[in-house]
Amino acid sequence: MPAFPDDQAAVISASLGAVPSGTPASEVARRLLDLFLGGTVQPGTRLPPERQLASTLGVGRSAVREALAALEILGIVDVRPGSGTYLRGTASEMLPQTLRWGLLIGRQSTSELLELRAGLEIYIARLAASRRGLAGLARQESSLGRMRRAGEDLRAFAKADQDFHDALAATAGNDLVTDLLSVVRSLLRVYADRAVSSQGEAQTACDEHEAIHEAVRDGDENAAAAAMATHMATATRRLSSSSD
Repeated sequence: MPAFPDDQAAVISASLGAVPSGTPASEVARRLLDLFLGGTVQPGTRLPPERQLASTLGVGRSAVREALAALEILGIVDVRPGSGTYLRGTASEMLPQTLRWGLLIGRQSTSELLELRAGLEIYIARLAASRRGLAGLARQESSLGRMRRAGEDLRAFAKADQDFHDALAATAGNDLVTDLLSVVRSLLRVYADRAVSSQGEAQTACDEHEAIHEAVRDGDENAAAAAMATHMATATRRLSSSSD
């Protein structure tokens, strides 16, 4: 694996810069992410040792260690005992993890996440209607069938529900929007998993998904967006109640 050349220490220092006194590990992670996303560090590159990074950033080694540990959990770097820390992916491959990190350390509220999710889902429904394909429509229909057959098995219903939205996102064909939606969903997972709590709610959700599917199948962008907006309003009310 290529090591980070010692003669580029000045370049690294200029790129990272010192952070304010008392800055927590999250700010160190932000600075490192900025460097990684800039494209100057190639995948597989071994990063400078903790001592050098701490000196460059003007922080203690513990802050660097915590930042690298967090980035490892997110899959951005690979910490190998006795060898060093290596960058895993390209800037585009790191985007989902970077988005997740930014949201996790932000001060977002559940209501803001729900609003963001609704906006993304509505946009995806509109895109899916304009780019519909047989494979995507078949996946949506398959998911709807499993939702109808779930009966009292609300866990199976929730899985089929998620698969429907995944199929819709795949049909939309915008990876960036899909990645962002995936991050938002993961942060809402603790509430989403228990959002549908009765067969009556499941039937309502199933009917709403049917309307979305029909509009996408017909290529009606406005109808698809409107049907998703209706579904998101219902789902948001349930999720808001479950988070109280």
